[in-house]
Amino acid sequence: MIYLDYQATTPLAPEAREAMLPFLGEQFANPHSPHRPGREAAAAVELARERVAALMPKGGRLAFTSGATEALNWAIKGSNGPIVTLATEHAAVLDSVRAEARNGREVRILPVGSDGLVDLDLARSEIRAGTGLVVAMLVNNEIGVIQPIAQLADIARAAGALFLCDAVQGYGRVPIPANCDMVAISAHKIHGPMGIGALWLRDGVALRTLLHGGGQEKLGRSGTQAPMLCAGFGVAAQVMEERLLDDAAHLDRLWRIATTRLGPEWTINGSFTKRYHGNLNLRCDGVEAARLISQLRELAFSSSSACASGSGRPSHVLKAIGLSDAEARASIRLGFGRYTSEQDIERASDMILEAAERQLMWAV
Repeated sequence: MIYLDYQATTPLAPEAREAMLPFLGEQFANPHSPHRPGREAAAAVELARERVAALMPKGGRLAFTSGATEALNWAIKGSNGPIVTLATEHAAVLDSVRAEARNGREVRILPVGSDGLVDLDLARSEIRAGTGLVVAMLVNNEIGVIQPIAQLADIARAAGALFLCDAVQGYGRVPIPANCDMVAISAHKIHGPMGIGALWLRDGVALRTLLHGGGQEKLGRSGTQAPMLCAGFGVAAQVMEERLLDDAAHLDRLWRIATTRLGPEWTINGSFTKRYHGNLNLRCDGVEAARLISQLRELAFSSSSACASGSGRPSHVLKAIGLSDAEARASIRLGFGRYTSEQDIERASDMILEAAERQLMWAV
């Protein structure tokens, strides 16, 4: 099996797995207990916090959460005032802001261009005085485009609003601008374990509590932390930092192979230049992506975000950049990374080309 669905989740790094194993055995203590095993577990959580925070802007605090969905919900529902976000955001953002709208909060959802990028002049007109929160994704999970986060954060700051960055796909790969006020991330997108994420807040930023209880975690989040997951997250972040240049160079090589081998019959969705090279979203007219996925059982790839798969609806991101339903359904997403070999990409590209050619031949 060739795994090309890195946007949905990434393979667990061996270093992260090794860091987690002791907590499945004798190091099982509750990190909030006062005895020695509890203090040792708490120390492991704090070490992990330092490692995860090392890839964040300076001057902030980080709280572990159950994942990025909780972190985004917390940041959105714990803030005040009108919200401005983009039409291509993840469902965790769009569904949360729509829930806030049903509760009477003003929400403005900005369109994007055919390249998947927001128009900054439009953003300036819509992020006006009185806006409470601006939310945007650093690297889009479906098409891989990189939004102008630093400029959007500046616009938000000028209007007196907080800026929340969904950095799930970019954390550890693309620098997070220093002028963000809040950042949401997830461990399993950086070769860490599923079930844990984090919310980073700039010093001085405060939110209403989302989960009530013992208030065990930083910033007032309630719930017993899992030292095993924290340890895996921390080591995964540390490895991302250590391998940043090597991973980026590897991705560039994989990107060149894939785009060259698939050829001009396949059109890249979104900006060609302002994008992360581990996400290749592209389409071939007349091809049905769902059929490709079912036919190529030795490949693991997708046609949209994992959260939306199986809905039967065209991707809201592809629709937002102007694709027709047919074009959206002809689109596939190839996600690759550290553990993808050049041979994997060559073989996968050939398999996709052959399967697409068969589809088009039978369609004639």
